[in-house]
Amino acid sequence: MFNRILSIFVVVGLPLSVIGSLMHWNALLLFAIYCLTIIGLASFMGRATESLAIVAGPRIGGLLNATFGNAVELIISIFALKAGLISVVLASLTGSVIGNLLLVAGLSFFVGGLKYKRQKFNEYDARHNSGLLMFAVIVAFVIPEVFAQTMNDTDTLTLSIGISIIMIGLYLAALFFKLVTHRGVYQKKEEQIEEHESPEWSGKIATIILFLATIAVAYVSENLVHTFETVAHELGWSELFIGVIVVAIVGNAAEHASAIIMAYKNKMDVAVEIAIGSTLQIAMFVAPLLVLISLLFSEKMPLVFTLPELIAMATGVLLMIVISNDGDTNWFEGATLLAAYVIMGIGFYLL
Repeated sequence: MFNRILSIFVVVGLPLSVIGSLMHWNALLLFAIYCLTIIGLASFMGRATESLAIVAGPRIGGLLNATFGNAVELIISIFALKAGLISVVLASLTGSVIGNLLLVAGLSFFVGGLKYKRQKFNEYDARHNSGLLMFAVIVAFVIPEVFAQTMNDTDTLTLSIGISIIMIGLYLAALFFKLVTHRGVYQKKEEQIEEHESPEWSGKIATIILFLATIAVAYVSENLVHTFETVAHELGWSELFIGVIVVAIVGNAAEHASAIIMAYKNKMDVAVEIAIGSTLQIAMFVAPLLVLISLLFSEKMPLVFTLPELIAMATGVLLMIVISNDGDTNWFEGATLLAAYVIMGIGFYLL
């Protein structure tokens, strides 16, 4: 039923997106159509990725889900960079971090916890991810903000480029560590017994769907970016709120759904890998990559966030570390994460 609704979003939304952009319909109407269409396309990307990931195990499956889920946001952000909307891009990165850590993980823990009193996942992975989260957000995001106070724009950009290159290198090293040199080293015996599950689509069909959906997302995303200014003006929303809440939720719709479904099936290792793995990929790969891509455009993007953005991300990281480090969760811990997300959402709306 859920997949059918999302399929309707694509079948109806994609033609309307093309017609509406050519005929210059009302920006608010187009904004709604574009968002729903991207959510529908993201669901197809999520289902195709899940089909490819079934035989690959929870770690690679979570990585694939995170990667193609973040591909949507990366595409939106590149077009926003091209349009000079640096604040929207930084806000959307903030929204992705707190959205994955608090909203996606919170909903996963909450929904799964309603069905199962306790849900366990690999605490070794949780502790490994905790260290990376501390580095990615507390170290690599806070340091540019602190040093930028006494630097000119050129030095700030140079510092951002240096940090970006280091973060991408460390992210690739983390993948090599987890998937190659230490693959299975911290795996529990019960995790090695995986139930057989048939993929929805064959590898060839899933790959074709991923390719076509990515192209469609690129087209719709470019048009979506052009509606931001009008929407912000007519609805009274700030660019910060649009980036942190709207773009982040729309851009990460695929992994939102995937993580919650996995938690409901009691596949918590995959759910946690999607939520935390996606956060790490945003912070350590997508954000630095966008800094480097911005060098191709007239307006360069330094890796410097506003104080509310930094505090929101740091708080989300610390709360997630405290809750997830024991490798055990329940619905109340999910509710705690969701409450934190709502509080931050209200704050960003009122800014």
